[in-house]
Amino acid sequence: MWTRRTLMRGLAGLAALPLAACAAAPIPQPQRPRATSRTVTVPADFGLDTVIDINHANQVSDFAQLRRGVQAVIHKASEGNDWFDPLYARRRQQAEAVGLLWGAYHFGTRQHPGAEQAAAFLAAAKPGPATLLALDLELNERWPANSMQLGQAEDFVATVLWATGRLPLLYVQPAWADGAALRGQSLGGAIGPGSILARCDLWLADYRDQPELPLGWAGRGWQLWQYAGDGGHGPFADSAQRVAGVDRCDRNLFFGDDAALGRWWVDAAV
Repeated sequence: MWTRRTLMRGLAGLAALPLAACAAAPIPQPQRPRATSRTVTVPADFGLDTVIDINHANQVSDFAQLRRGVQAVIHKASEGNDWFDPLYARRRQQAEAVGLLWGAYHFGTRQHPGAEQAAAFLAAAKPGPATLLALDLELNERWPANSMQLGQAEDFVATVLWATGRLPLLYVQPAWADGAALRGQSLGGAIGPGSILARCDLWLADYRDQPELPLGWAGRGWQLWQYAGDGGHGPFADSAQRVAGVDRCDRNLFFGDDAALGRWWVDAAV
């Protein structure tokens, strides 16, 4: 597996280090940074690069091979309140059979109330005691006007909390979380510290080589950082195609080591 030190050596270094061949020793659990600025300075020995996220469009050839370099998979389960990923249930069975940690995410839209979307998501995800749950809150690139709004996201999270007793992980980009307009659309407001969304652990989407925290998490930091997407954006885009067992995938760093990932995954799921 890779530490953040390996990652930050750049694409030239990455090309010489196939994921399946890496076996770095577990790293010490770092202290969470409490930055006063929005740009986080992270220690060199930091982050575990063994979490991926996929959906039906990603081709998985071999979950057993995937398990050799990956510890956790977060799979799309639903979108809106009427679309369900057709491969979710089968892949969950295959992934859990080889010992992968499993998570489910929902892509939020504007068409339907947040509570209805949460109900549809939970019905599709069928979370077990160790299933991580996540809300994907971002600009809807295919239909910008159909992007989930702040109030809908808060209702979604509140409904999941009421139904399961746990807060989902929140996937969001820094500018979007802070209320910036993208392609003529916005979240409808910034996620402030008082929002229920800011109580969720942060799954930060930022493809730059140094992530920036949204204001709502300035005192907490992120738990997962999606540093490379399967769409080929960002300085580390190459690594999205370099995981054995899958054609391409989004790549995520976890804030901690092997032991911390297992503890956090279970704690977040119960």
